[in-house]
Amino acid sequence: MSATAGQADGVRSLADRLGIESGMVVMEIGYDDDVDDDLRDLLLDRVGDFVDEDTDEVVDHVLLWGRDGDGELVDTIVDALSPLAENGVVWLLTPKAGRSGHVEPGEMGDSAPTAGLHQTSSISAAADWSGTRLVTRKTGR
Repeated sequence: MSATAGQADGVRSLADRLGIESGMVVMEIGYDDDVDDDLRDLLLDRVGDFVDEDTDEVVDHVLLWGRDGDGELVDTIVDALSPLAENGVVWLLTPKAGRSGHVEPGEMGDSAPTAGLHQTSSISAAADWSGTRLVTRKTGR
């Protein structure tokens, strides 16, 4: 089913819910053999390819696969910010509760503001993965 057909039925695809549109530049961090391949394939169908962490491009979205034990979450989030566009979004994808590598909500809640971001929403991104949307704080000018 095309995205247009799904939208006509009032059903938004996961790519739509993540705000990922064709032509966007998406960076992926934390890829490993435990990521959800169906989610990746859906997003790759939309954008064509992901750029890696060494890109010189400005990116619209970052898919950050994070697990407990991967190192300091705040450091990983900060690393994701350097190529991020001014209005870009970081999607922190973490294993759901009860799954290996689950990240406690308190760690996410502490790490995002320390990195200069705040949480705006959470979704069920896949059977074993939750997604937390992180964006920069808007300042009055």
